[in-house]
Amino acid sequence: MFELAVATLASLFAGFVDAIVGGGGLILVPALFGVFPSAPPATLFGTNKGAAVWGTAWATLQYAKRVEMVWSALLPAALAALVGAALGAWSVTLVDPSGLRRALPLILLAVLLYTLAKKDLGRDHQRRYGGRQEGLVASLIGLLVGFYDGFFGPGTGSFFVFLFVRVLGYDFLHASASAKLLNTATNLSALALFIAKGHIWWKYALAMAVANIVGSLFGTRLALKHGAGFVRGMFIAVVSLLILKTGYDAFLRG
Repeated sequence: MFELAVATLASLFAGFVDAIVGGGGLILVPALFGVFPSAPPATLFGTNKGAAVWGTAWATLQYAKRVEMVWSALLPAALAALVGAALGAWSVTLVDPSGLRRALPLILLAVLLYTLAKKDLGRDHQRRYGGRQEGLVASLIGLLVGFYDGFFGPGTGSFFVFLFVRVLGYDFLHASASAKLLNTATNLSALALFIAKGHIWWKYALAMAVANIVGSLFGTRLALKHGAGFVRGMFIAVVSLLILKTGYDAFLRG
């Protein structure tokens, strides 16, 4: 009962953070490993996805009611992200991701420094592309980041947000809303694999899914209320935490 309470509370907070700017896994995955130290890692990852996919899907629906979503570009991009995640999951069975593990904190640091240096980055919503061109660029982002999510994973939501801001010209609010759809696709792809392999605890995942949706509801409302500037601030905070976490995992952890 204690384990369920802790996992559910962590899922609530993860859904809140994830709905604003991504990074919910930074909260929920360590919580699951802390509560269930002897459990198979794949089962914990599968249970995490079983909860998180509902929060991201719910956030997508909430954003779609209030924020302009370019469906003609985002739906193909979501499909590309789903395919990319499947390819990434397959590739990790063939290639050792340890090199990427060490490079990740440096990549995230570059993203953070660039965002801090560009004070106006993501404050105004000025789409750089239109029509088929926007769909192609968005799909390329979906394929690449989706592959990364399937291959390795940490910071997927933050990479989606950053690339939508930097490459497509979205503000942070529109980028976060769009990223939720693509992140839902990558989560579904991963979840299907975990279910097929039997790596999910449904009794925990269902309760955590409800909590994740509740957290997502509050996070989405807060982001919509305070706008792009608030989402930018949360993005900087989450990426900073990701740098610390991935840096520790790559260089200090035994």
